[in-house]
Amino acid sequence: MTPPLAVSHVVMLCDQAERDASRAHLSTLLRDHHLPALDDAVSHSRHNLGAYRVRWERHTEFVSWTFLVPLDSEPTGEPPAATESLPKAWLDGLPGRRLVALNLWAFSGTTQQDEAPDPRIKQLLYDATLVGSALSDGRCEAYTDFAIHPDGYSRTLLFVGAATPRGLGRLIQRLLEIETYRMAALIGFPAALKSSGELAQAERELAELATLIPTIHREEEPQLLDRLTRLAGQIESQYAALHSRFSASSAYFSLVDQRIEDLGETRIAGLQTFREFMDRRLSPARNTCEWAVRRQDSLSQRVSRMSNLLRTRVEIMQQQNSEALLATMNQRGDLQLKLQSTVEGLSVAAITYYIVGLISYMAKGMQSWGWPLSAETTAAITIPFVAFGVWWSIRRLHRRILSHQRE
Repeated sequence: MTPPLAVSHVVMLCDQAERDASRAHLSTLLRDHHLPALDDAVSHSRHNLGAYRVRWERHTEFVSWTFLVPLDSEPTGEPPAATESLPKAWLDGLPGRRLVALNLWAFSGTTQQDEAPDPRIKQLLYDATLVGSALSDGRCEAYTDFAIHPDGYSRTLLFVGAATPRGLGRLIQRLLEIETYRMAALIGFPAALKSSGELAQAERELAELATLIPTIHREEEPQLLDRLTRLAGQIESQYAALHSRFSASSAYFSLVDQRIEDLGETRIAGLQTFREFMDRRLSPARNTCEWAVRRQDSLSQRVSRMSNLLRTRVEIMQQQNSEALLATMNQRGDLQLKLQSTVEGLSVAAITYYIVGLISYMAKGMQSWGWPLSAETTAAITIPFVAFGVWWSIRRLHRRILSHQRE
């Protein structure tokens, strides 16, 4: 690029459909100049259309349009904007919502500090908010007021000294990117302001739940846990909706810092530099976005800790209930064991009674064969032996069952 030069930079905030439409919109302009339409895979394109050059770039969230018009001579009054060379209906039909509109003019020569400033500076820019600095080790000077003028565009003046055409092209690109990324970074600022009210309400509800946990009754714990779960879902939903927005803003802020660093600024007496302006005017928005991210993270962690605390309390109550139930079951088991022992004693007596009765019948029958004792005597003698045999058999059966259970 070589001065004098007029550059118009327009950035349109677009969704997926509008980004595709912007490619078709550029193809319409190319067809009017008998040039082929863009391929669907193209995301960056530059074209020389005779009276002006156009540069189109498709980004993740926006589409940037840059129009360049070489000027025939150094204008003394207000210079023409590059957009004046474009078809007005086509320019007004750019898809998307306008995020950035910047007119930049590059003129030859620099305004030395020991000389009177170029009159075009005060003619084209607002003196009250004027910002300027020497760039590229003093070879160029840039001035702007970061204000929207009646035509809807902001303005930047660039005075070029010993810069090469390639160096001037890089410098202009950095100035355009600073404005683009500055405005893209600020997209997250309204979301941060809106989220502050929602986060404050969530913090109040969380504080209320925290005071209820120590005094709540056992039957009220499910309702409290349900409220806490719904609050956690609300916070996580908000975090998911805004995290990508704040991450993008953080990346754009970093790009602004990097582009300003690449300018190689030196101070012009009596004026703020680009770095000072950004630190003073952009830092509050950046800090607000970062604060919203930290507040969301902190609130999410607090809800998680409180949920774990309440779940632990519920689990302890459940364990206590389980212990009480097990103790009751142990008591019932002991009672059943005692009853079983009583039943076993009765069983020994009953079995002994029936066996001794059989022996008595056998003794009566054997008397005819010469058995010397009476049936009653024989039964009385066998009772201890039969009772001991029955008891020993039951004990042996118990040991065998227990040994199988241990295996």
